[in-house]
Amino acid sequence: MLVIGLDPERIPGWDPEPVVAAIARGQAHFAEHGIEADLCLLAPDEDPATAMTEALTAKPYTCVVVGGGIRKHEPLLLLFEQAVNLVRRHAPAAAIAFNSTPEDTAEAALRWLK
Repeated sequence: MLVIGLDPERIPGWDPEPVVAAIARGQAHFAEHGIEADLCLLAPDEDPATAMTEALTAKPYTCVVVGGGIRKHEPLLLLFEQAVNLVRRHAPAAAIAFNSTPEDTAEAALRWLK
């Protein structure tokens, strides 16, 4: 299981602590289900395509969740497209899921993990 999202500590101009806490709670949900989940947290201005490619090729994943911070913020549309196409290219057998919040990421993955 791989979660691709924005790194809240590397986004200038806002308090990262609430999102950091939500990501931790989301990771705890994976642990409750006995699922190992890796994080690929991106800074959009620091070559996110390379970071995603390295994460996607590190090991095989059955599901990749693309976070709402990437999907929902219109200026990041290109990053969202890159994420989906890199998953298709480097993890073609993986299901692609989308969460609503960092806390429901495990539930998004569980929809596709049977």
